[in-house]
Amino acid sequence: MTAAQQTIHVGGEWRAALSGATREIIDPVDATPFEVVAEGGVADTDDAVAAARAAFDFGAWPRTPAAERAALLRRVAVLLERDRERIGALESRDAGKTLHEGRVDVDCVRDAFRYFADLVENEDGGGRAVDAGSDEIRSVVVHEPVGVCALITPWNYPLLQASWKIAPALAAGNTFVIKPSEITPLTTVVLVELLLEAGLPLGAANIVTGPGDTVGARLAEHPQVDLVSFTGGLVSGTKVARSAADSVKKVALELGGKNPNVVFADACSTPEGFDTAVDQALNAAFIHSGQVCSAGSRLIIEEPLRDRFVAELSRRAELIRLGRGTDAGVECGPLVSAAQLARTEAYVASALAEGAALRAGGGRPAGPGYFFRPTVLDRCHRGMRVVREEVFGPVLTVETFRTEEEAVALANDTEYGLAGAVWTSDEHRARRVAGLLRHGTVWINDFHPYLPQAEWGGFGKSGIGRELGPGGFAEYREAKHIYQNLAPRPVRWFAGTTAKG
Repeated sequence: MTAAQQTIHVGGEWRAALSGATREIIDPVDATPFEVVAEGGVADTDDAVAAARAAFDFGAWPRTPAAERAALLRRVAVLLERDRERIGALESRDAGKTLHEGRVDVDCVRDAFRYFADLVENEDGGGRAVDAGSDEIRSVVVHEPVGVCALITPWNYPLLQASWKIAPALAAGNTFVIKPSEITPLTTVVLVELLLEAGLPLGAANIVTGPGDTVGARLAEHPQVDLVSFTGGLVSGTKVARSAADSVKKVALELGGKNPNVVFADACSTPEGFDTAVDQALNAAFIHSGQVCSAGSRLIIEEPLRDRFVAELSRRAELIRLGRGTDAGVECGPLVSAAQLARTEAYVASALAEGAALRAGGGRPAGPGYFFRPTVLDRCHRGMRVVREEVFGPVLTVETFRTEEEAVALANDTEYGLAGAVWTSDEHRARRVAGLLRHGTVWINDFHPYLPQAEWGGFGKSGIGRELGPGGFAEYREAKHIYQNLAPRPVRWFAGTTAKG
């Protein structure tokens, strides 16, 4: 990684913040600082946007042929494979996740770069012909890059979320300024280094490390930015949308979810089915300590199955091994910050005060760091804050239903709509319920997998637009219709326009 305190990259130069400000990056395992980065501000952001603007308007990248853009993305994928262990370990320490999760994230980032390389290389470069109903008209729709993209990413999956924005932005021929979370910026800095090593022209990739209320806000409002893509919380996302509105720039928002995991009793009619559904409920709720936008934090279970299922789920939750993600045998790391730990504690306290029954976890273990025990809250209902609001911690709530209609109603009773799952052995029910769920991704008898070739995003307050897939690629392009008259002649629309003479 680049030298400490020089984590801002503008127009080909790594530098410190113009103000000289810095920020310590905290290891969430023991709450001690382990790295120092530049704390950029508005002036740094303006410089980065100017560099991206010049690179787009006058530089080589937007005019680079699609095959060459694809080749660069594939070179980045090769570099990610080369540095997998180093980057995975850095992601583990920075974000508090296990080393296995960090390695998987690097693999997923590699796959995203490969996918968008294939997508842009294999499309028809001549555009889409449009039948104008006449041999004298040639009409085609072509796609061009949007321009300068502002990419604002969250702290929970810093490397992965950066790739979901950077890969399609570059594939389309855009330039960008990225602002990673000030809490977990380190692997995004490394990714920009790899882009430069792969041969990306200077100015096409710019990064400003710094806080959201200065750097992020300036990017959202900046008149020279053509698109802002934001992943994060609902409150911050609405601020981004308001700021972007004044310059009428394109906006893509992924704002999280409150995701239902619906389990019908027939899914657990065999020992293998029961074991799988319980195991997947744990995965849905507690991977990365629940700090996942698509976490299955709402277990909605058929009433006759509830007692048995919750008892086994709670037993296994108590056995989850917490610790530093690089240590052998550790299954779950800490929360990312003291603020996130306090937020989680407050939600659990409010749930207990509102009548929830604590079945597992519920507090911090002994020792340093921002750890919180995986928590199961039974006897929950829609009136509770912990059921309605995104906790972003290892907290699973349990609700019950008696009919299929009630299950669907509960699963859809949220202002979000990012993801959800249904567990059943009835194929007709599975497809019926999946079709009724108002969520952007629906899993049947599974939870959490995604594919780079399939769009990711949500309904309702989960956001606007999509990432990944052809739809995610389209976010970073503008459609242009080119209409050519091959036999022009006078229209004679207005009186007295006939030529004299």
